[in-house]
Parts: sequence; C-alpha cells; structure tokens
Amino acid sequence: MRTKSSKKNKINIITLGCSKNIYDSEVLMSQLSANKIHVEHESVSKDANIVVVNTCGFIDNAKQESINTILTQAKLKEKGYIDKLYVTGCLSERYKPDLETEIPNVDQYFGTTDLPKLLKVLGADYKNELLGDRLTTTPKHYAYLKISEGCDRPCSFCAIPLMRGKHRSKKIEDLVKEASKLAINGVKELILIAQDLTYYGLDIYKKRKLARLLLELSKIDQIEWIRIHYAFPTGFPNDVLDVIRNNKKVCNYIDIPLQHISDNILKSMKRGTTFEKTNQLLSKFRKEVPGIAIRTTLIVGYPGETEENFEELKKWVSETKFDRLGVFAYSHEENTSAFSLDDDVSEKVKSKRVQEIMDLQSEISYNINQTKIGKIFKVLFDRKEGKYFIGRTEHDSPDVDNEVLVESKNTYVRIGDFANVIVKNADHFDLYAEIVK
Repeated sequence: MRTKSSKKNKINIITLGCSKNIYDSEVLMSQLSANKIHVEHESVSKDANIVVVNTCGFIDNAKQESINTILTQAKLKEKGYIDKLYVTGCLSERYKPDLETEIPNVDQYFGTTDLPKLLKVLGADYKNELLGDRLTTTPKHYAYLKISEGCDRPCSFCAIPLMRGKHRSKKIEDLVKEASKLAINGVKELILIAQDLTYYGLDIYKKRKLARLLLELSKIDQIEWIRIHYAFPTGFPNDVLDVIRNNKKVCNYIDIPLQHISDNILKSMKRGTTFEKTNQLLSKFRKEVPGIAIRTTLIVGYPGETEENFEELKKWVSETKFDRLGVFAYSHEENTSAFSLDDDVSEKVKSKRVQEIMDLQSEISYNINQTKIGKIFKVLFDRKEGKYFIGRTEHDSPDVDNEVLVESKNTYVRIGDFANVIVKNADHFDLYAEIVK
C-alpha cells in the first residue's frame, strides 16, 4: 500500500459524458495551472495523488459509467494509491445526498456551478481574469466553444435543466475573446456547443443572436471552420441559414436533435413541433443551403411508443435520409415530467428498436458515401492511426461522424493541417481517399 505522499500535489481530472463536460474540465485545468498546481487530464502515468471525476448524469448508461468510475477511484483511495478524491459535474449536482450516503469515501461532492468552491478545496484561488482561458484536451487544431449554459426548454424526458439550470448566454464579445485566444494557440476549427444553440441571445439581447455570433467569430483570421452543434428545431432562426450558405468559414453542417416524428409522441415529449413542421424545417435547410449535412438524434422506446409509432419513425428516417444519425433508448429519469408516465416499452424492445434504426442508417450512410467516390473534398486531419492518416470533411464532427482515411505509405500529412483529397472508395462510415497533388 502506498502511504500518503509528502510530494507536491498532482491532480488528475477524469471527464465523462458530453463535450460540455470536456469544456468544464478544461476551464478547471486552466484555473489550477494558473495557480501553479500540476494538473493532467486522464493521466496514464498514474502518479497523481488527487483525482477529480467530472461526471455525467444524462441517462442510465451515462450515470452507471460515472458511478463505476467513482467506485474505481474510491478503491484506489482505500488502497492508498491516491490521497484525495473529489467528484463534480451533473451526476453530483443531481444526486449529491445519495452519493454521499452510498459512496462516503469521496472527500467531497460538488455541483455544476461550484467551480470556485472546488478550486478552494484544491488549494487554488478562482481567477476572474482567466475568463475564456482553457487548457484544451482536444487535439490542438480544434476546440469546443460553449456559448451558453443551461436550458429553458420543457422537454418531458430531459433532466438537463435540473442539473444545469436556466439558459444563460455568454456575451458575444467574451466569446470572440475566448475564440481569439484559442486561435492564437493553434485552433483552426471551433465547434459551437450549448444545451440549446437556437435560444442563444434571447436572455441577454432579447433577440436570437446565433447568426451575429457566427459572423463575429468568422472574422478571426486563424479560424477556418465553425461548426454548429445542438440546435433546437423549434424557433430556429432563419438568418443562421443565410450565414451558413454565404460564409465559407461556417461549415455546411448542422446538428439538430429531433428525437421523434410521430405527432402524439412529440406532443408528449413537449417538443413544440409536429411531423409537418419538422419536415418543413428540414426542407428549408436543404433548399436554402444546398449540400448541407444534417445530423440528428432520436429517442426510441419513449412511454406509449407503439409499433405503429416506431414504423412511422423508420419510414421517416428511410425517406428523409439524414447524413448523420444517432439513437438513444429512452431512459426513465426522476423528476422529469415523463417520469409520471408508464415506462411501458421493455428494455429488450428498446434495444431492438435502436438496432433497427442504426441498421437502416448504416445503409443510408453507405449509399450517400458511394456518391462521393471520385469527388474532391477539403479535409482537416486529426491523427495518424496504423497505416492511415485520419481526417474529416466539413460534413463531419469529431468522434461522432464519418472519417476520411488516407494511406500513409508514400504520403505525408501534418496533423492539424487541411488538404484536398479525392475519394477512391467508401464503406458505410468511412471514405478512403488520396491527397490531390
């Protein structure tokens, strides 16, 4: 057993969940570093004596992963391999009393807005002058930019407002300052994230200001791509489409979680839209921004989802042909309005429906990819893996979308650089290409 260390503290931060949690960990790391505290993200050296777990509490699988990670670190503490263990993030915000009872070996639990308190416990002072500063954990050439916090939407299935609070937009000038710092440090692609990008600006400017923000960010010389994630469909601002179409720096890409298409399910979900309105919005996207790549996410197994509802969803997916698509099995979350409903779709049926949609999307993706053979695309290269340099087109976001593979034999591409490629072959989710010389 390792005894308590007399060495200077070294902190390891473990991040679970979505890109918004990654962003929060990066802010924490920047603050610690500014206080001359040695900090690493998901260190492989295993020599840190303090661990901070940034948790996710979104759905059952994410919650279980967070709990398992806490338990693993708690055992390391019991064995003397680490001295202190702290937990922060969404799971801690939502279930702090339960966690304190069930896993008492954690030194302290913190919520999503407790950064100053966490820093104080870690021996650091919160520095206001570091607004916008982060130690990025992503590859140097791209970074997430969180433009707002919280959510005002009433979606029946979602616990995010319980964990993140009301919608709070950041000022445009602060975001431009933050993005400029990222650009100076080598970032070429900004990925805009929030619980709801569509709502951006309504709270502080009394108008939707996403289009204005995109234009201001595009003025930063070093930034070449700006990508839009998590845009809510209801109230989507039309001027954003004008910016995507006319501004070369804004990717022809949008992530817009639609969740379902059956009117009765959408009504129960409190999504504020219908089958007809959803299809009108998608038609507008494709008409006003030719070639736009649309990514969506769906939920299957929501309370009351019948076989007829599911077949309607499958038919719609087949006809709509999304460029990118993900599926979640419904998770029955306490304190959401849907929790009062009967969770009447079995886990087996939920899993089956997830697989059916993903199989359908796999074929759609394959057919779309076949049309790209022989075409030239601008690609940003993220990494080298095995015999391939791996990158993405403007139609693909990191970790969740398709990739472009270029054989490294007789070819060299510097990671973080753009290059034009010609697609030679394609499968369901990858394009195989050669550099255009």
